[in-house]
Amino acid sequence: MRVVAELPHPECKITIFSMNQKFIIKFEQGTFEQSYKLAELDLSGGGVNDVFEILDEEFIQTVIARFKVMRTDFTAAYNRHQY
Repeated sequence: MRVVAELPHPECKITIFSMNQKFIIKFEQGTFEQSYKLAELDLSGGGVNDVFEILDEEFIQTVIARFKVMRTDFTAAYNRHQY
């Protein structure tokens, strides 16, 4: 797996990897991460520039909102199992 791009964003780290004719888009915020896989053949030009077009600000904001839900869910689960 190799890094093909990193996108700067103030609220999360965005890294695009290439592996086995797929792009893996990884979002990281603190200890949480989300990843999305895209087959290169599913993209019109097959290149990383097509991935950049998909990662518009509207999509990134939904990812950030999901991080908030993940944090809430994990905190609740953690607190239920504290002694």
